[in-house]
Amino acid sequence: MEKFKSSKKACLSDYLYGMKQDEKNGKLSNRKRLPDWMRMKMPGGERYMHVKEQVNKHELHTICTSGNCPNIGECWAAGTATFLILGEICTRSCKFCAVKTGKPLPVDKEEPYRLAASIRDMGINHAVITSVDRDDLPAKGAGSWARTIRILKEELPHLTMETLIPDFDANPLWVSLVIDAAPEVISHNLETVERLTPSVRSRAKYRTSLEVVRQIGKSGLTSKSGMMLGLGEDEGEVLESMDDLRKVGCEVLTIGQYLQPTMDHMPVVEYIHPDRFEFLREQALLKGFREVESSPLVRSSYHAEKHIKSSK
Repeated sequence: MEKFKSSKKACLSDYLYGMKQDEKNGKLSNRKRLPDWMRMKMPGGERYMHVKEQVNKHELHTICTSGNCPNIGECWAAGTATFLILGEICTRSCKFCAVKTGKPLPVDKEEPYRLAASIRDMGINHAVITSVDRDDLPAKGAGSWARTIRILKEELPHLTMETLIPDFDANPLWVSLVIDAAPEVISHNLETVERLTPSVRSRAKYRTSLEVVRQIGKSGLTSKSGMMLGLGEDEGEVLESMDDLRKVGCEVLTIGQYLQPTMDHMPVVEYIHPDRFEFLREQALLKGFREVESSPLVRSSYHAEKHIKSSK
């Protein structure tokens, strides 16, 4: 199969504002420049500061900061954020992810109420919520997920939600806890092609993730998944993964460029040109996905409000 055209290897800390980890660790000597199409706006402005103040005020976490998302400037300036529940420490250590890994703190029972207060103060009508993996908890944290969704529905009846969930080991009882809480969109990311999954994800399995998406699709709720490119996959593998997702009922797909969070993470093998992302978007639509976001800076929650509209 055709290999994606490559550019130079580089580290996300080359350009990502606020990214200080490599600097603190003295690992900046080999940084290289990114392609011109990977530039994004710096964070700032009144609405950006308002979102930042609300997140800090209510002692919440966001994947925007914990995951070093390159779109934080755009999204926070638009008054939106992707909230990270169940703490900020993950029990897994995927080689692509900037989220902290280690032993998490106990679940904060008041977190859903603070989250509701923050969403109310920010004037958000559609919230995107994700979490760290909590393999240390009963049902991998699925019960806490369901409780959070229900509290948000009670506190904010107008709110619609997209939930980006862990795999819960694809246990039908655990996945159904989230499904039964009925967020409008449930997403679970495939992340990469099957061949690369063992080297990219610390514990998750390709077929396990497909099974999670299958359970979501079977429920009748909007099912969504996402993939990163630039890890060494080829075009045929990406198209095959699209087919796999469609077979299990996935309706919405996001495709973005992998960016190396620090020098300790997996290096970028290739930078994919925007034209290739557009080609893959067209192919995904032809395969039957209802909504497709595909460009270098796309992330799982990018333009998520569009996806809830398509599900009604």
